[in-house]
Amino acid sequence: MCGPGRARSDDPTRAEALTSRNGPVRADPLEEFIELWQRLRSESAEPGTVVVVEGERDLRALRRLGLSGTIVLVHRGRALAGTAHDLVGRSRRVIVLTDWDTEGGHLAHRLREFLEAERLRLDLEYRRKLARIVRGELVHVEGLFGWARRLAERSGRSVDDLFGSTADDGPSPTG
Repeated sequence: MCGPGRARSDDPTRAEALTSRNGPVRADPLEEFIELWQRLRSESAEPGTVVVVEGERDLRALRRLGLSGTIVLVHRGRALAGTAHDLVGRSRRVIVLTDWDTEGGHLAHRLREFLEAERLRLDLEYRRKLARIVRGELVHVEGLFGWARRLAERSGRSVDDLFGSTADDGPSPTG
């Protein structure tokens, strides 16, 4: 029997939020990730949508997890203002997926400063939600594939089964 403020789940694979005396209990991170990632895959494939990452290894991790839309690298040997200018000219929506470290936070903030007055939708929610899901386990976007693979293997599944991803790194970067 559960006490006040507690919920019970006999199925540990269910991804529902339970409560405890200390607030919400974290749902299964793999299930949360799968749900969020499927939404990201779908939305990032829409015309006019661009995903922004810091570097080549980040791009490869996203491709390995099945992201097929346009991905632009921030670190391409040019100023951030130039990258922001290019984004304004080629996109209607920009999804920022910079790392969850100090530099990644700084880049996300600077991109927001450059782009918030423009006629495009700037999306920092995926970055925020992924940070919550990987909380303390991951700092760099490039580690997402390995993190997802480890969680999938612990639950007796594979990343390929979950996302239809392959070891192929996908198309080369655009940007």
